[in-house]
Amino acid sequence: MNLFFQETWEVEGLQTVGILLVVCSSLKLMHFLGLIDLSSPDSIEDDFELSTVCHRPESMDKLQEQTKFTKKELQVLYRGFKNECPSGVVNEENFKTIYSQFFPQGDSSMYAHFLFEAFDTDKNGSVSFEDFVFGLSIILRGTINDRLNWAFNLYDLNKDGCITKEEMLDIMKSIYDMMGKCTYPNMQDEAPREHVENFFQKMDRNKDGVVTIEEFIESCQKDENIMQSMQLFDNVI
Repeated sequence: MNLFFQETWEVEGLQTVGILLVVCSSLKLMHFLGLIDLSSPDSIEDDFELSTVCHRPESMDKLQEQTKFTKKELQVLYRGFKNECPSGVVNEENFKTIYSQFFPQGDSSMYAHFLFEAFDTDKNGSVSFEDFVFGLSIILRGTINDRLNWAFNLYDLNKDGCITKEEMLDIMKSIYDMMGKCTYPNMQDEAPREHVENFFQKMDRNKDGVVTIEEFIESCQKDENIMQSMQLFDNVI
């Protein structure tokens, strides 16, 4: 995976890497939870009842209506989720612990914080199974616009409808920190700022110092590498 990221970083630019990390990080979380293997569906419960959990998700039929997953896929997703999260929810510290295992060569805590905020849509300090499934449904099965909107929401840290240079710099620093100094020893200081400037040259169409959702989507749709990255993991599960 490190070689894949390194090649992508060097050839396609950090904007693409940032979007890829949204998808790949989610896939890593799914792999950690044992969600990608569909080889043994027969042992899965037919409903979501579990007497030991503190939070029970909504009915399977309702979740199937609200997402783009099949009943079988939702069963597999829930089995993996409850095995690793018996309380039914994941808090931010759990999220950070999981990501520290994905990226042991760096410090993934800040990126995990940003990604946790994106999954925690109701801002209650925890990610439920519903939150997790709704996010994955967009990332893996949503339209291009759905996925770009989700990525924009990740980068828009204060959720005011635009991305500032300060917000993008925080994101870029978190990505460099996560990849680790041992992986990119000469990229820790000025490189994040350079990438932010490149991002704004490309995305800030009216040069007002912020990137709106319209500018972000339009710019991404015109970038062949970003469009390819958004389709790499179609139908993963």
